[in-house]
Amino acid sequence: MSSETFTTAIFLITAIVAAAILVNAFFPVIYSATSTFTESSQSTDERLRTDVKIVNAYAESDGDAKIWIKNIGSLRIADSDISSSDVYFGIPGGFDYMVYTTGTTPSSGQWTFSIREDAGTPNEYWDSGETVEITLTGNSSALSTGEYTYFQFVLPNGVSVSTQYTVS
Repeated sequence: MSSETFTTAIFLITAIVAAAILVNAFFPVIYSATSTFTESSQSTDERLRTDVKIVNAYAESDGDAKIWIKNIGSLRIADSDISSSDVYFGIPGGFDYMVYTTGTTPSSGQWTFSIREDAGTPNEYWDSGETVEITLTGNSSALSTGEYTYFQFVLPNGVSVSTQYTVS
Protein backbone atom coordinates (compact mmCIF):
# COMPACT_ATOMS: atom_id res chain seq x y z
CA MET A 1 0.00 0.00 0.00
CA SER A 2 2.80 2.41 0.79
CA SER A 3 4.32 1.84 -2.66
CA GLU A 4 1.03 2.94 -4.31
CA THR A 5 0.97 6.09 -2.18
CA PHE A 6 4.60 6.78 -3.03
CA THR A 7 3.93 6.29 -6.78
CA THR A 8 0.85 8.53 -6.65
CA ALA A 9 2.84 11.23 -4.84
CA ILE A 10 5.62 11.09 -7.47
CA PHE A 11 3.05 11.38 -10.30
CA LEU A 12 1.35 14.30 -8.53
CA ILE A 13 4.65 16.14 -8.00
CA THR A 14 5.64 15.48 -11.64
CA ALA A 15 2.30 16.85 -12.86
CA ILE A 16 2.66 20.01 -10.75
CA VAL A 17 6.24 20.59 -11.96
CA ALA A 18 5.18 20.03 -15.59
CA ALA A 19 2.29 22.50 -15.19
CA ALA A 20 4.63 25.10 -13.68
CA ILE A 21 7.11 24.67 -16.55
CA LEU A 22 4.29 24.98 -19.09
CA VAL A 23 2.95 28.17 -17.46
CA ASN A 24 6.45 29.69 -17.30
CA ALA A 25 7.03 28.86 -20.96
CA PHE A 26 3.76 30.29 -22.31
CA PHE A 27 3.12 33.26 -20.00
CA PRO A 28 5.85 35.52 -21.52
CA VAL A 29 4.61 34.73 -25.04
CA ILE A 30 1.01 35.54 -24.10
CA TYR A 31 2.08 38.72 -22.29
CA SER A 32 4.18 39.83 -25.26
CA ALA A 33 1.33 39.20 -27.71
CA THR A 34 -1.08 41.13 -25.49
CA SER A 35 1.36 44.04 -25.29
CA THR A 36 1.80 44.05 -29.07
CA PHE A 37 -1.96 44.03 -29.67
CA THR A 38 -2.46 46.85 -27.14
CA GLU A 39 0.21 49.05 -28.75
CA SER A 40 -1.17 48.36 -32.22
CA SER A 41 -4.69 49.19 -31.06
CA GLN A 42 -3.56 52.46 -29.46
CA SER A 43 -1.64 53.45 -32.59
CA THR A 44 -4.64 52.71 -34.82
CA ASP A 45 -6.95 54.63 -32.48
CA GLU A 46 -4.61 57.65 -32.61
CA ARG A 47 -4.53 57.62 -36.43
CA LEU A 48 -8.33 57.28 -36.65
CA ARG A 49 -8.87 60.22 -34.29
CA THR A 50 -6.37 62.44 -36.16
CA ASP A 51 -7.69 64.33 -39.16
CA VAL A 52 -6.40 67.53 -40.73
CA LYS A 53 -7.50 69.54 -43.76
CA ILE A 54 -5.74 72.20 -45.82
CA VAL A 55 -8.06 75.20 -45.85
CA ASN A 56 -5.92 77.61 -47.87
CA ALA A 57 -2.54 77.72 -49.60
CA TYR A 58 -0.60 80.54 -51.19
CA ALA A 59 2.82 80.61 -52.88
CA GLU A 60 4.78 83.33 -54.65
CA SER A 61 7.35 82.89 -57.40
CA ASP A 62 10.11 84.00 -54.99
CA GLY A 63 9.59 80.72 -53.08
CA ASP A 64 7.69 82.10 -50.08
CA ALA A 65 4.52 80.20 -49.20
CA LYS A 66 1.86 80.07 -46.52
CA ILE A 67 -0.42 77.11 -45.92
CA TRP A 68 -3.25 76.96 -43.39
CA ILE A 69 -4.22 73.54 -42.02
CA LYS A 70 -7.21 72.94 -39.72
CA ASN A 71 -7.35 70.17 -37.12
CA ILE A 72 -10.76 68.59 -37.80
CA GLY A 73 -10.09 65.42 -35.82
CA SER A 74 -10.93 64.72 -32.19
CA LEU A 75 -7.28 64.33 -31.11
CA ARG A 76 -5.22 67.31 -29.96
CA ILE A 77 -1.74 67.34 -31.45
CA ALA A 78 1.31 68.42 -29.42
CA ASP A 79 3.55 71.24 -30.69
CA SER A 80 6.45 68.78 -30.63
CA ASP A 81 4.57 66.50 -33.05
CA ILE A 82 3.97 69.41 -35.41
CA SER A 83 7.64 70.45 -35.37
CA SER A 84 8.74 66.86 -36.04
CA SER A 85 6.35 66.49 -38.98
CA ASP A 86 7.59 66.06 -42.55
CA VAL A 87 6.93 68.90 -45.01
CA TYR A 88 7.47 68.59 -48.77
CA PHE A 89 7.20 71.56 -51.14
CA GLY A 90 8.03 72.41 -54.74
CA ILE A 91 7.04 71.61 -58.29
CA PRO A 92 5.14 68.33 -58.78
CA GLY A 93 7.65 65.55 -59.31
CA GLY A 94 10.52 67.76 -58.15
CA PHE A 95 9.60 68.81 -54.64
CA ASP A 96 12.01 69.12 -51.70
CA TYR A 97 11.98 67.99 -48.09
CA MET A 98 11.75 71.10 -45.93
CA VAL A 99 13.59 71.40 -42.59
CA TYR A 100 11.80 72.78 -39.52
CA THR A 101 13.24 75.93 -37.94
CA THR A 102 12.26 77.69 -34.73
CA GLY A 103 12.86 81.11 -36.30
CA THR A 104 9.99 83.32 -37.41
CA THR A 105 11.35 83.83 -40.93
CA PRO A 106 12.50 80.59 -42.55
CA SER A 107 15.48 80.51 -44.91
CA SER A 108 15.44 78.62 -48.20
CA GLY A 109 14.43 75.00 -47.62
CA GLN A 110 12.98 75.69 -44.15
CA TRP A 111 9.54 75.96 -42.58
CA THR A 112 8.01 77.17 -39.33
CA PHE A 113 4.50 77.25 -37.88
CA SER A 114 2.19 79.13 -35.57
CA ILE A 115 -1.13 77.98 -34.14
CA ARG A 116 -4.08 80.31 -34.61
CA GLU A 117 -5.86 79.91 -31.25
CA ASP A 118 -9.49 79.52 -32.31
CA ALA A 119 -10.39 77.29 -29.36
CA GLY A 120 -9.39 79.57 -26.49
CA THR A 121 -6.31 80.00 -24.33
CA PRO A 122 -2.91 79.37 -25.92
CA ASN A 123 -1.36 76.06 -24.90
CA GLU A 124 1.22 73.58 -26.16
CA TYR A 125 -1.31 71.80 -28.39
CA TRP A 126 -3.03 72.09 -31.76
CA ASP A 127 -6.55 71.53 -30.47
CA SER A 128 -9.50 70.35 -32.50
CA GLY A 129 -10.92 73.28 -34.47
CA GLU A 130 -7.69 75.29 -34.45
CA THR A 131 -5.70 76.22 -37.55
CA VAL A 132 -1.94 76.00 -38.03
CA GLU A 133 -0.28 78.54 -40.30
CA ILE A 134 2.82 77.09 -41.96
CA THR A 135 5.30 79.59 -43.39
CA LEU A 136 8.02 78.22 -45.65
CA THR A 137 10.61 79.28 -48.17
CA GLY A 138 11.14 76.93 -51.08
CA ASN A 139 13.47 76.92 -54.06
CA SER A 140 12.58 80.13 -55.92
CA SER A 141 14.31 79.03 -59.14
CA ALA A 142 11.85 76.13 -59.51
CA LEU A 143 8.67 78.21 -59.06
CA SER A 144 7.06 80.27 -61.81
CA THR A 145 3.90 82.34 -61.75
CA GLY A 146 0.93 80.33 -63.03
CA GLU A 147 2.69 76.96 -62.62
CA TYR A 148 1.56 74.32 -60.16
CA THR A 149 3.32 73.75 -56.86
CA TYR A 150 2.98 70.76 -54.53
CA PHE A 151 2.71 70.73 -50.72
CA GLN A 152 2.49 67.75 -48.35
CA PHE A 153 2.34 67.67 -44.55
CA VAL A 154 2.92 64.35 -42.73
CA LEU A 155 2.43 64.00 -38.97
CA PRO A 156 4.64 61.56 -37.01
CA ASN A 157 1.73 59.09 -36.72
CA GLY A 158 1.51 58.84 -40.53
CA VAL A 159 -1.56 61.00 -41.11
CA SER A 160 -0.90 63.22 -44.11
CA VAL A 161 -2.54 65.88 -46.24
CA SER A 162 -1.39 67.30 -49.57
CA THR A 163 -2.44 69.74 -52.26
CA GLN A 164 -1.39 71.18 -55.60
CA TYR A 165 -2.08 74.82 -56.40
CA THR A 166 -0.85 77.58 -58.70
CA VAL A 167 1.92 80.01 -57.85
CA SER A 168 0.89 83.68 -57.76
